[in-house]
Amino acid sequence: MILFMFPDYYTPGWIIFSTAPVEREGGEGVYMGIYAVYAVVIVTVAWVVLTYNRFVKLKNMAGEGWSGIDVQLKRRSSLIPSLVETVKGYMGHERGLLSEIADLRSMSLQAQKIGEKGAIETALTRKLGAFFAVAEGYPDLKASRNFLELQKELTDIEDQIQMARRYYNGTVRNLNIAVESFPGIIVARLFRFVQAEFFAIDDDAERNVPQVTMGSNG
Repeated sequence: MILFMFPDYYTPGWIIFSTAPVEREGGEGVYMGIYAVYAVVIVTVAWVVLTYNRFVKLKNMAGEGWSGIDVQLKRRSSLIPSLVETVKGYMGHERGLLSEIADLRSMSLQAQKIGEKGAIETALTRKLGAFFAVAEGYPDLKASRNFLELQKELTDIEDQIQMARRYYNGTVRNLNIAVESFPGIIVARLFRFVQAEFFAIDDDAERNVPQVTMGSNG
């Protein structure tokens, strides 16, 4: 603070000039506002990062689930040629059914979309169920050890497909709910996370899963 003395015709006495910073009213409120903005930005960025990572996790889980289905479908597909080769000598009158099974297998291998593949696999499961039902009328075929082994393996694969399908559809459901829910939908659209397709097999097809029937060899 600096003091000066000079004549003042209006105010007698000393006139004081201060070099100290002048406190402005509302200064503390300004700082609080800035801090609040920083806090909102930090919280928002943290939320976006956490939400993004959650979407990545859900997407990876769905991909893992589909891989499990795909493995089992390929296992089943690899057995169908052996099955057809085994039974064609016994079931000469069922060539039409065997041809349909072979055609559906080829279509499934070529299908790219999950929904399309699910529809084809549903038809294939039904045809296999019909095939094994018809096979009951061929005692010699039922007595074939090779046929029984193939039937058992296909039945086990069907069980694995159903378990893998339930897991996959569960992960897809969780992903789709997250993608469509607010406020997560903002991050989903920003980073282009989209809903995944369910792998659906009709209930009727599931009930027609081939069952192992151990034939009597005499």
